[in-house]
Amino acid sequence: MAVWLQRELVLPPRPRGFHLVTDEVLAQVPEVRSLRVGVVHIFIRHTSAALTLNENASADVRRDFAAWFDRAVPDGAPYFSHTLEGPDDMPAHVKASLLGSAVSFPVAEGRPLLGTWQGIYLCEFRERGGPRRLVVTVFGE
Repeated sequence: MAVWLQRELVLPPRPRGFHLVTDEVLAQVPEVRSLRVGVVHIFIRHTSAALTLNENASADVRRDFAAWFDRAVPDGAPYFSHTLEGPDDMPAHVKASLLGSAVSFPVAEGRPLLGTWQGIYLCEFRERGGPRRLVVTVFGE
């Protein structure tokens, strides 16, 4: 029998950076463990943070991502006109657009079929982004 589940999760505030949240997210959706086959879709309800799947073993990767994004889209650049919410707001919108607002992955026999070195990142682009809301949709049997 097919199962549809949708749940909103709230992640606590984090500092700017790339944060692994795989275990935290999956712990809040234990139904994934009961799927024989399925798909998990995770959507972030914010325009100044993003989600991505990437290397989960080396903290250097997360630091290198942060360094590249901060250099490519700097805070307070003089060409931004949307500045009412601070110098990190418009750059956060651009960075979030580059990475995207959702990730999806397959599930088999109750396990996410992520690659050996893949994890779910919350990409926080604001200095004080606050709690982040995710909508997790699960379909499977």
